[in-house]
Amino acid sequence: MTNPLAPQLLAGKTALVTGSSRGIGADTVRYFAEAGANVVINFRNKEARALKLADTLRAGGANAITVGADLTDPASVAAMIDTVQAEFGGIDILVMNASGGMESGMAEDYAMVLNRDSQLNLLETALPALNPGARVVFVTSHQAHFINNTATMPEYEPVARSKRAGEDALRAKLPELTAAGVEFVVVSGDMIEGTITATLLERSNPGAISARKESAGKLYNVGEFAAEVALAAVEPVPENNTRYVGDVSDFS
Repeated sequence: MTNPLAPQLLAGKTALVTGSSRGIGADTVRYFAEAGANVVINFRNKEARALKLADTLRAGGANAITVGADLTDPASVAAMIDTVQAEFGGIDILVMNASGGMESGMAEDYAMVLNRDSQLNLLETALPALNPGARVVFVTSHQAHFINNTATMPEYEPVARSKRAGEDALRAKLPELTAAGVEFVVVSGDMIEGTITATLLERSNPGAISARKESAGKLYNVGEFAAEVALAAVEPVPENNTRYVGDVSDFS
């Protein structure tokens, strides 16, 4: 996938992308780095992948660091923001990409803790470190964004409702963000081929992804969707602070 951002477009800017050791987050970080940004690769337990990505980006001339943090641990999040401030002085782009809830062996309320409570805490913790004119990007799915009026697969519903709850909690902060000179945009996309979520859904509901692809006509892959996330960080904020990626006719 060709980088949608022009070279040096983000020179002097700092971007923190949560959950960026692999997948959509990793490709988003790559686009930012190639556009000249200082990038912060956040991981929870995939340190080796994060370090490998950072080495690759540095080899290409980028300024990249890795910071481990568990978003469900407020102290860990505070330490991450402190590290970014100490290294780069502030944050210009915060991409809230990390999410989950379909993992096995987690507490019953894990999805809500990660996708709502932890996202809100991350924003509140990062707010003092966000530079004037900064942009916050929250990544979600059509299945979550439209869950209040369009049903989704039963296997995904708890995650969808927790993601929507997180989006609502973040949107409630819009007046505070505006007062601080910080912009906010939600990127809502259909199921993304090649993601962990898609893999887990297919495992629990065989044929789910192919059926959705047939209905939608096209599903974005990881690199394509990451390009939309990267663009959401620099292009004008759309109406209702929402950037839709892919067809929404089955949802709206």
